[in-house]
Amino acid sequence: MEEKRLTFWESDDKNITCPYRGKQAIRMIDPDGYRPNVAIVLMNEDRRVFWAQRTGSDGWQFPQGGMNSDETPVEAMYRELQEETGLTPDMVEIIGSTPGWLRYRLPRRYQRHYSKPLCIGQKQVWFLLRFLGDDSAFSLDHYDAPEFSSFKWVDFWYPVENVITFKRGVYHKALSLLEPMANSCLTVR
Repeated sequence: MEEKRLTFWESDDKNITCPYRGKQAIRMIDPDGYRPNVAIVLMNEDRRVFWAQRTGSDGWQFPQGGMNSDETPVEAMYRELQEETGLTPDMVEIIGSTPGWLRYRLPRRYQRHYSKPLCIGQKQVWFLLRFLGDDSAFSLDHYDAPEFSSFKWVDFWYPVENVITFKRGVYHKALSLLEPMANSCLTVR
């Protein structure tokens, strides 16, 4: 299936400096109103997953973030991983990813109605990563505006019931697709 052509953001924040690459990049929205995004399920050797508290909020989630126009999903995943956790590519191993985009809609109250084109949700490629280090490798304040203030390791399925309500469906779908990879990854060790 051919991916639809992407259009650029037309809001005040359309040009965003990428700290990871040190250059300007453009955030995108597809013709259906979805922003391309990556999500990261980081799993340790005990099959527990990284679960992080958003800065200034009581909400918890997996690391995730929007893709820039000049990035592949893998490049975006590594950039987001470093921006949000301080981890570098040598600290993880890619176990697998979802086959294509998984989508979720934002509730109207979270949509930026002043932005054109209107972003109605996110479409994500989800990555399952094996964490190769210890907890001292994390640096949640790696950049000036940290995404997360704290983290913990939780059971593989814990996030489905504990993420913000509108993301629960996509979390369930993603973990259902990634679980066989997680299981085979652990049996190979």
